[in-house]
Amino acid sequence: MGQITGQLGQLFAQTIPTVVFVFCLLLVLKRLFFKPLSNTLEARAKATSGALAEAGEQAAVAEEKSRQYERSLLSARQETYRQREAARREALNEREDTVQKARAAAESMLGDAQRALDSEVAQSKRDLRGAVDALAAEVTDTLFAPGLDEGGPKGAKV
Repeated sequence: MGQITGQLGQLFAQTIPTVVFVFCLLLVLKRLFFKPLSNTLEARAKATSGALAEAGEQAAVAEEKSRQYERSLLSARQETYRQREAARREALNEREDTVQKARAAAESMLGDAQRALDSEVAQSKRDLRGAVDALAAEVTDTLFAPGLDEGGPKGAKV
């Protein structure tokens, strides 16, 4: 057993420089490689999270602007509809006024024509009464005129 212990002691003595070398290498790598790499990764993570946060803020701003645009668009559409409806009502009112004026003018013309026609009818009746009276006098004169034959007017025999 003594021999194994000696061999182990000798093996341990040979491994000490390797352990020291690995420990020194670890310190050097930690200081020269892992620490800058860790700092770079942290900076990258901060930049990425900052960019993501900024992108989220910009997305929220863009979403709010989009909602505001939609509200503005809806408001503009409603205003356009109100204006179109007002113009339509105004056009209907103008049309109704025009129809009423045309109807009044037509009724006035119809009344004038009716009065003119009534006047003409009355004048024609007066003219006809005068003509009837003259014709009746002429017929009476012809029928009862002296010197006619007993047979009737102008020698007609009955």
